[in-house]
Amino acid sequence: MSMISQRFAGRVALVTGGSRGIGAAIVRRLAREGSAVAFTYSASAAKAEALVDNIQSEGGKALAIKADSKCAQEIQRAVSITVEQFSALNILVNNAGILGLGSVDEFSVEALDDMYAVNVRGAYVAAQACSKVMSRGDRIITIGSVAGARSGFPGSSAYSMSKAALIGMVRGLALDFAPRGITVNNIQPGPTATDMNPADAPYLDHVINLVPLGRLGSPDEIAGMAAYLASDDASFVTGASLTVDGGYLA
Repeated sequence: MSMISQRFAGRVALVTGGSRGIGAAIVRRLAREGSAVAFTYSASAAKAEALVDNIQSEGGKALAIKADSKCAQEIQRAVSITVEQFSALNILVNNAGILGLGSVDEFSVEALDDMYAVNVRGAYVAAQACSKVMSRGDRIITIGSVAGARSGFPGSSAYSMSKAALIGMVRGLALDFAPRGITVNNIQPGPTATDMNPADAPYLDHVINLVPLGRLGSPDEIAGMAAYLASDDASFVTGASLTVDGGYLA
């Protein structure tokens, strides 16, 4: 494994929704810098096991846990399994999320509830579960979206609402955790090259035109921000929502 550094040696991370896209990039980055990394997946079993094999083959430690972020008990169980397997949990990355689009007259209440359960409640439940096992110097990081600050498109009200909720949640959690020396922050990626934005998507040119740097972000660029927030360099950063968006919100 090509080590960038060993700044996370002896640390243990849990990344929800870590089998692909931004989540997988964060798993790889933390493992490459020495952390043992557990991650959850809901459907992509083959991708999850391939990621574990890749990290282990390069000398890292990884564990895939099947868990649906719509289910509070499964999130709590994933936290317990991580601690049982690695004897600690120092870094939580709330990455699991779903994207649903539709105008207000067609977006169902059931779809709204599902999105809220994964994107908001799941993140809160994971932080709550980690509060029982984390200590001074540990880190909680949530992956939000620039949609929390700028909807940008018709039909994005429900998704934008879920991501805006994370901004307030992180501020409040930061205050709850501050006396214990645990930081809580939110990363807001702009349009990023993942399964949510495939290269052949018909809307892609329009999206790229909204990004002043003229391209999509890469999952590795989001992972770089996550690694910074997880590090000692970010020890005085908490309650923040930081954009990695090529100027989309500028």
